[in-house]
Amino acid sequence: MNSMDSNQAKSSLLCSPEASQSQRAPNPYVTGTSVVALKYKDGVLMAADMGGSYGSTLRYKSIERMKPIGKHSLLGASGEISDFQELLRYLDELTQQDSMCDDGNSLGPKEIHSYLTRVMYNRRNKFDPLWNSLVLGGVKKGKTYLGMVTMIGVKFEDNHVATGFGNHLARPILRDEWREDLSFEEGVRLLEKCMRVLLYRDRSAVNKLQIANITKEGVTISQPYSLKTSWNFSAFQNPTAGAQGSW
Repeated sequence: MNSMDSNQAKSSLLCSPEASQSQRAPNPYVTGTSVVALKYKDGVLMAADMGGSYGSTLRYKSIERMKPIGKHSLLGASGEISDFQELLRYLDELTQQDSMCDDGNSLGPKEIHSYLTRVMYNRRNKFDPLWNSLVLGGVKKGKTYLGMVTMIGVKFEDNHVATGFGNHLARPILRDEWREDLSFEEGVRLLEKCMRVLLYRDRSAVNKLQIANITKEGVTISQPYSLKTSWNFSAFQNPTAGAQGSW
């Protein structure tokens, strides 16, 4: 084959229907905002609202972004909802294969966390990232575990974590008020305080949230509910007062 024929073959391949169909999501479309989680004396508590934004439009208000994984883990996600669904499909296959081994052992939160890190880093290296920030908590053999993974595969563990705007607005509250011996009720109140601040300050947040609890007994996810709010603060009355260029 001469060079002209070779170039024509390459051109034909690039123009084929298969080549023109991109397999990547170049930009996120329907996204969820912050997930906030913390350890308490009996396990891990995690909170997320149920909003799904289509661009700047809060299009969906009943999207669940926290799911139990296997027997010992709980996963929460912010970012692109369809990519979160794809990750759940991966994890379903992983936990099914683990169950089929029938060896008396099951994947714990540390193993799931490592697996998610490898998936996110692998997709990032293919320039085909999954547009999510993930929070993974769990309890196995009496040990509490909490960590997160970014969309480029960076992971870490901590006593409290948050994604999205929560990294900027909720983490300072958690640093001031979290302690190791928090009770369940105190942990829920602290998470509600963080979610209330996010509701005030994050335009993508919606006042409809769930709180999930994972202990050695398993995972429970609350029914959706709303927080009591007050919009009478003076800063909310005229938020642009004194700003340069304001009317």
